[in-house]
Amino acid sequence: MMYLTIAVLCSVAVSVLLKVLRQRDIDIRQTIVAGYPVAFLLTWFLLKPDVSGMSALGGAWVIIIALGVLLPAVFIVLGRAIAAVGMVATDAAQRLSLIIPIVAAFLLFGEVLTGTRIFGLLLGFLALGALIYRPQQRQINKQAKYTPLWLFGVWAGYGIIDILFKQVAKQGAAFPLTLFISFGLAGLLLFIYLLIVRVRWQGNALAAGLLLGALNVGNIYAYIRAHQVLSESPSIVFTGMNVGVIAVATLIGVGVFKESLNRINILGLLLAICCVAVLFLA
Repeated sequence: MMYLTIAVLCSVAVSVLLKVLRQRDIDIRQTIVAGYPVAFLLTWFLLKPDVSGMSALGGAWVIIIALGVLLPAVFIVLGRAIAAVGMVATDAAQRLSLIIPIVAAFLLFGEVLTGTRIFGLLLGFLALGALIYRPQQRQINKQAKYTPLWLFGVWAGYGIIDILFKQVAKQGAAFPLTLFISFGLAGLLLFIYLLIVRVRWQGNALAAGLLLGALNVGNIYAYIRAHQVLSESPSIVFTGMNVGVIAVATLIGVGVFKESLNRINILGLLLAICCVAVLFLA
């Protein structure tokens, strides 16, 4: 349970860091690009990827390149969503992304969709709709109308990334090697982009990137180790991770950052927890 707790705390800490950076008007893109060298090196030392297997990746390179683009992009969208609606709704939307691989498995890969899973998917879509709901009177500025788009971007982005990782695994590519290459490529592509747009570099943004990279890898490593230690109880890891992130994010978002939730948003959080439980038990 120690690894599961660490995974939950690291995941929520990423959202807390991005929220603080937004509040201080720090360029999150620079924080993200600085975090990837840290993630790259920590992946090398902790997961020990077998680089000799690069020649056997074959068609998986297309997916790895897609990950290289999507990984930094979804982090930027995550920061936007946290700034727009807060970390409570954003983290819940991220956890609900698990319904996208399930739908893809049914539509694209021929898996059977049971009645229980259909019920779980329905709960997930209802939860997402409740989370993005904002009373009309609150949408008083130009940025507010983009709120649903940022949350949808978090949900769709993490769901697509999950599908890509699963497809790479099916092609025989080792997960540590895939993660290692994807982190390196993501950092390189984002760095080139920032050079092209001639960004004005911020020392505090780059320093924050060191922490972001460590938290990102800490989350992944602890989650993997939790699955290894609790290999006979994957339901505890899966449910504990998703429900734990939603619960802790809610406590911090409401208790520390004073984020406001209307009744429909609260209903969305409850539906999200039910969705996670139903989809795993299906």
